[in-house]
Amino acid sequence: MADVSNMFVSERFNLMLEYLKKNGRATVDELAEKMYVSKATVRRDLSQMQKMGLIQRTHGGAIPFDNSDEVNIFVRMEKNQGDKVETATLALNKIPEFTSVFIDNSSTCLALAERMNFDYKTVVTNGLQLALKLSPRENVKVILLGGVVQFKTFSTSGVQANLDLEMFRFDIMLCGATGIDKDGAYESNSDTMIIKKQAFAQSAKRYLLVDKSKFGQSYMYRNQKVEEYDAIITNAPDELCQDLRTRGANVVNR
Repeated sequence: MADVSNMFVSERFNLMLEYLKKNGRATVDELAEKMYVSKATVRRDLSQMQKMGLIQRTHGGAIPFDNSDEVNIFVRMEKNQGDKVETATLALNKIPEFTSVFIDNSSTCLALAERMNFDYKTVVTNGLQLALKLSPRENVKVILLGGVVQFKTFSTSGVQANLDLEMFRFDIMLCGATGIDKDGAYESNSDTMIIKKQAFAQSAKRYLLVDKSKFGQSYMYRNQKVEEYDAIITNAPDELCQDLRTRGANVVNR
């Protein structure tokens, strides 16, 4: 590999991303050796690349987000599955009565929806997997937003999805996030962020479900400030929730 010790940061990002995509993952030590830079520089680079939605940090290294898009929903369903189920179970008794709901395509909301009673309710979603799970049930109306089908995330997005959303007003919104910190909830994909912002504006109550693995992670696109949600439901311990509560967020973790 060419000497990259003095290259522009963006060029180093490209080479690191290329290496991650080729190999599937890499450690900080490995990238420092390949890039001819310090481990501290690699850690700073990886943190910035994660905020840009290019990679996902792991213990001691990183893995790529393919084409800077969201992680495949089937990967997300298996990743931290116990935490998602724990968060979903906690949320079951915290959601108020409703007749209409928007539910996004997040894996934590899918875990919740599988456990909820939707009798005589209307569910609007951009999640194909969620629509398939709920549509066989009797006495529930499931409306799937139109738009471009995103195979990786098993969802719809784009102009048509946003136009469809404009027709509705919801009692509640149930959504997840790719990351969360004291300043807000984040996505790595702009289309996902736009849909969630629009559904947020058209819902009377908004509930964010995030398991503890999402805390301390920020990305390029911010959905909302943490204090703007009616409740943030999580299995995260009190010490992870303190910064959010200091900002005025209603965090429910027990």
